Amino acid sequence: MSKRNTPQRRHAILALLNERGEVSVDELSRRFETSEVTIRKDLAALEKNGLLLRRYGGAVPLPQELIGDSVQPVSPYKQAIARAAVGCIREHARIIIDSGTTTAAMIPQLGHKHGLVVMTNSLNVVNALRELEHEPVLLMTGGTWDPHSESFQGQVAEQVLRSYDFDQLFIGADGIDLERGTTTFNELLGLSRVMADVAREVIVLAEADKIGRRIPNLELPWSSVHTLITDERLSDEARTSILARGVKLICVAVEPHPET
Repeated sequence: MSKRNTPQRRHAILALLNERGEVSVDELSRRFETSEVTIRKDLAALEKNGLLLRRYGGAVPLPQELIGDSVQPVSPYKQAIARAAVGCIREHARIIIDSGTTTAAMIPQLGHKHGLVVMTNSLNVVNALRELEHEPVLLMTGGTWDPHSESFQGQVAEQVLRSYDFDQLFIGADGIDLERGTTTFNELLGLSRVMADVAREVIVLAEADKIGRRIPNLELPWSSVHTLITDERLSDEARTSILARGVKLICVAVEPHPET
């Protein structure tokens, strides 16, 4: 079997596990033409996401009584936006990935990008990046842990960021104010603005239903935003308003999904 990228291989591992009831590291390594170290990393990631249980030398399905419905799947809109964002990244780029569910959706698709340097303030992003076959050079801001945003914030984080320069920043938003820019429920705004200052291109990822949502805290003014990636549900009025700000607009199409 030809070598697959990480997300494809992990989906195939789950399918094989469901079919057979048990899989071994040795068998999976031969089947997918990759190292046992890589397979163990796959199984560890799948177990962490509550999709299987590891056993000595392999894995078994998760017992039915342990399967809950608390894990929220990533929406097809976020997945499509994340794919478009990854498509903007050149190999050997130096990028910042801010905390957030839409930015985190980029991570599984970064495995085929070589030579990346990635800065983040999110432990979730770091842990996901470490599971990639082509693990990038990882940088963390450090700073003070903010449980609300589940990220590091504060002056230390800002000072670390100002020691570097980056090609791109990928950042989400709780809302998009058509008059002002990106908005957030988080009152800690300093780090986001420093991220934008040290990146040559600021790329905002936001589903269309967030555009027009008014939230008191302005995070990034339109003057700091270069590109907005959203989905095809964006209204013509909003599209005209955003383009008038000089922002590059990417609207992604989303394939219909029977489960959504």
